[in-house]
Amino acid sequence: MMEIWLWILVVILICVVLLSGIKIFLLKKAADEIREGLAHKFITQTNTLIDISSRDRHMRRLAADLNDQLRHLRSERLRYQQGNLEIGETITNISHDLRTPLTAIYGYLDLLKKSKSPEDTARYLHIIENRMDALKMLTEELFRYSAVSSSISESSYERVVLNGALEEILSAYYAALKKRRIEPKVALPESKITRLLNKSALSRIFANIISNAIKYSDGDLTITLSENGSLTFSNHASKLNELQVMRLFDRFYTVETASNSTGLGLSIAKDLTEQMGGTIRADYKNQVLCISLQFPRQDQEMQ
Repeated sequence: MMEIWLWILVVILICVVLLSGIKIFLLKKAADEIREGLAHKFITQTNTLIDISSRDRHMRRLAADLNDQLRHLRSERLRYQQGNLEIGETITNISHDLRTPLTAIYGYLDLLKKSKSPEDTARYLHIIENRMDALKMLTEELFRYSAVSSSISESSYERVVLNGALEEILSAYYAALKKRRIEPKVALPESKITRLLNKSALSRIFANIISNAIKYSDGDLTITLSENGSLTFSNHASKLNELQVMRLFDRFYTVETASNSTGLGLSIAKDLTEQMGGTIRADYKNQVLCISLQFPRQDQEMQ
């Protein structure tokens, strides 16, 4: 009887050893698959994820965690690649924007040296002065853009009445709007719409949007503030098209029909809006450009 139990025990031990050996073999195989998958991933820079044949839940969990990290790395790599492309495009655009007025200035300075006519001299000086103004505006916009690119401190937030902020910016732009013969139509609710925002940044957003309307408007501007806090700025802009509108928020993108434009206005507005948790978009339909703004409600910001 004792011998039978011994044989049974030996058989059980042999089975345990065999099962353990198989388990270790499968774990080693899974580890090799993970190692080879990682090596292939980083060498070829492919978007494929790690796939293992093992059914072991621990190894599959390890592979899943690694795949999550690979997805994150892929996202970061794409972001950095896009950033490099944007930096290159930005440098090209800045160089072009600076070179254009500088080339004109040097050209008219050369003509000024050779000029003997007082009328021509006055005309050349006027053109040079205009080009200098364009350079000054560009450098100021670049400085402002670098300033607003840094994060807005939440400690600078205050309760801002959107109705009043709109009225203030419209008063400030009254002369510019009148010069373009634009009589804005403004629809504001009777109740005060408040949001927790940086008041200076909000004024800059409104100013840049209105400046954009002055550049492209056919002579109209409609501003609407709804009860839910959404804002729309719309105007007819027959000189634009859908492709141009899609790029209005791109840094340094300028529409050829716009004069004295650096391509930073709406880009700054977008950055400031998103920093304060808001959304901004541009739509174009039936030759009407509509820029929509939305900021989080007060109770959402306090959460």
